[in-house]
Formats: sequence, structure tokens, C-alpha cells
Amino acid sequence: MQIAFHDVAGQMLRVGIRPGDGAQPPLLLFNGIGANIELVSPFVEALAGRETIVFDVPGVGGSPAPALPYRPRALAKLAARLLDQLGHREADVLGVSWGGALAQQFAFQQGARCRRLVLAATSPGHLMVPARPSVLLKMASPRRYRDRGYMERIAGDIYGGAMRAGPELVRRHLRHVRWASDRGYYLQLLAVMGWTSLPWLPLLRQPALVMAGQDDPLVPAINGRILAALIPRARLVMLDDGHLFLVTSAQQSATIVDDFLQSAA
Repeated sequence: MQIAFHDVAGQMLRVGIRPGDGAQPPLLLFNGIGANIELVSPFVEALAGRETIVFDVPGVGGSPAPALPYRPRALAKLAARLLDQLGHREADVLGVSWGGALAQQFAFQQGARCRRLVLAATSPGHLMVPARPSVLLKMASPRRYRDRGYMERIAGDIYGGAMRAGPELVRRHLRHVRWASDRGYYLQLLAVMGWTSLPWLPLLRQPALVMAGQDDPLVPAINGRILAALIPRARLVMLDDGHLFLVTSAQQSATIVDDFLQSAA
């Protein structure tokens, strides 16, 4: 990816762009909590020739933290302005985990600019079917990003799937981490506190692909079934993996997403 800084409405954003076929709308990707651009590189590299745009959320990776807290609505508006700067009228949108909230918000708030929607390992927000308390407690702190030994010990418990296999895969994942600050992480947690998409999911009109891992301790697979049931033009795909299937099953995930984005509506 080509990475550069963009001043978007006074907020500096670190933006990664993987150039691709200009005949197709780009794929705008919203990342997970605490996740910088590089963490989704395996998935982006596996996509077939489509321009892909991903940015570090304010306070994460290389994007400086904002002066004030934000909500998903503000980030959806910021993403639309980034598309304006890059010269794109519309985009396909993918949100993974925490970024799934932003993807849903963008599809609802910027409906005319969202051609298709992909939701990966995510939920309808505050009113989701939650993970076990022991998993949620580990996610309440960004310690796993700062303490590699701790991440190696708990990755299987919180992410499931391939991450249960052993520390080597976890180490490969950690090589891409670019930690910024605890403040940025807590701003992300605060942003989605009380947020839910349940009241307006039936109003979404984009074709949608919902992807869920069968062994996902963090976002139980039933949340994917709820999303697929409530979004009128959605279909559900279950993967034999955990929460990080976009990375640990990158080629399979990319093939599924490519097929969906290129299929007839």
C-alpha cells in the first residue's frame, strides 16, 4: 500500500491506498479497535486488483488523537470527506469488528455513496449478544498491543480459530502492530458506548455480505445471523475460523469478498 497523511477537515489521517482497477468503485475498509493500517495487509494483498482505502482512526496508528471524543456519525462524515479528497463519488464499504459499526453507520448515513456493504466479525453494537465476561475483560485494556508476551498467552482465548494453534501465528500478526496511545484506544471504546444499529438495519438498501467466524469468542457468530436477518438484502457466510479470519484466512476471505463485490445485485 501507498501510505500518506491527509488533512481532512482539520483532522490529520494516516491513509493507506492499494492502487487498483479504476473502473470499479474502491473498497473503503474500516479497521478494528486499536488496529493500524498494516494489520489488514494480508487481506488487502489477497484482494484481486481492486483499489482499497484504509485509514488509521484518529488516535490509532499514525493518526493523531482528536481534541474531543467522537461518535460513529462523526467518523462516517470524516470518511465521506476523505472520499471527496480522493475523488470518489461512491465506494464499496467493509467493516471488521469495531469497524463494523462505522461501516453500518456509513451505509445508513451516506447511503447514496455506499454501493455494497461487507460486515466481518461484527455486531449491531451495544445490543449485541456479548462475549463471555472473561473475554470482555481482556478487551477492556489495550495491554495486548503493548505487551507481546501477554498477547501470545491470550490470543487464542479472545480471537479463537487459527489463533489457538500457537504463538508463531500471533508473532506474525504482532509484526504489523504500530501502537499509538492508550488514549486512542479508550476513545474508540467510548465512541461505540450505547451505539446500536438495530432500529435502522431494516432500512439499509445496499446488497450486504455478512461474514462470521464459527469459533469467535469475541463476537459470537449469532451476531452475524442477527445482522443478516435484519438487513433486507444480506446474505451470511460462516467461516471455519475465529475473529481474525480476514487475516488468518486472508485468501479465502478475499475470494468471498471479491465474488460478492463483482456479482450481480
